[in-house]
Amino acid sequence: MIIAIPKEVEASERRVAAVPDMIGKMVKAGFDVRVESGAGDKAYFNDSAYEKAGATLVKDGASLFSTADIILKVQRPIMRLEGVHEADMMRSGAVLVSLMHPLTYPDVVRKLATKGITAFSVSLVPRITRAQNVDILSSMSSLAGYKAVLLAASTHPRLIPMMTTSAGTYPPAKVLVLGAGVAGLQAIATAKRMGALVSAFDTRPVVKEQVQSLGATFVEVDLAGEEAADAGGYAKELSADFYKRQGELIAQHARQSDIVITTALIPGKDAPLLIPKQVVAEMKPGAVIVDMAVEQGGNCELSRMGETVEEFGVIIIGATNLPATLPMHASQMYSKNVWNFLALICKDGKIQFDPKDEIIAATLVTHQGEIVNPEIKNSILKGGK
Repeated sequence: MIIAIPKEVEASERRVAAVPDMIGKMVKAGFDVRVESGAGDKAYFNDSAYEKAGATLVKDGASLFSTADIILKVQRPIMRLEGVHEADMMRSGAVLVSLMHPLTYPDVVRKLATKGITAFSVSLVPRITRAQNVDILSSMSSLAGYKAVLLAASTHPRLIPMMTTSAGTYPPAKVLVLGAGVAGLQAIATAKRMGALVSAFDTRPVVKEQVQSLGATFVEVDLAGEEAADAGGYAKELSADFYKRQGELIAQHARQSDIVITTALIPGKDAPLLIPKQVVAEMKPGAVIVDMAVEQGGNCELSRMGETVEEFGVIIIGATNLPATLPMHASQMYSKNVWNFLALICKDGKIQFDPKDEIIAATLVTHQGEIVNPEIKNSILKGGK
């Protein structure tokens, strides 16, 4: 069975779907692994390392895609420089494993279904104990939360830790983290390691203990009996009254903060607006906001995707694809999770999986010419995003 590892061609992407160590495991398991020449270069894994691991190097991307039984990618299939869409290079019946983000890119989902591709989106791995070793989204979110704090620290015009010098003592920076999922918790831990005073907000009371265990102060709004998380543990939409009270509390803390890291997302929805324009105008001069939700509309009203802007003396970073800025470790993590995922869809050297399996049911997007994931299918039928 042929596994293909193509070069990622999306402009900001530096990760590769499988590193040489994982290639060695695939070859040992009996797979014929083919890697597009230069696929690992941006992550500092060169072609010779792949050859030593047992992979066959392929220079022609079209040939790589067309002969593969399984294609492992990081990004969704996109148009290549030669003017051909990657999905159109795949043969009918092939299996694609990638992040894909199907709710954000419904056009790609439609194309894959039309082509007869069996596509798994590993960004949809459910939050269950059994799925921990394939939870790519958590791996990548952890890296993103870490890097967001480094970005903020390198941009902010003051010290992060308390420092006593011959010129006097300077107090630590105040950091506010909005959203205490994997990215938010890693942002909290990183800011604390740097010596900041950290507060964190999340709509889900269940994360309070995790936030406090990292040494941060938990900022909470009374839910008044509302359920803040869905069955999968992700945040969900709440009432208008709750959002009003939430906005007032966040504004109060943002005004006092030197750095605000926003990570709040609701699956399948636009990111909630947590920092409107008027709140930015009331923040400290030189304060920094890193909006990690900018690709889904942003938690800050003034953030711009992929750009750093200054408004009212506040620096706003529209952070995109932060894991790709740590390509070596991000690729190692991604490929380990993908290798574990392959064990779920391949048995005895053949592609075979149980569609009723909880992990498979959550991640399988298209199969045999159909969009089979009910949530994604309903979203696309309603017009998608």
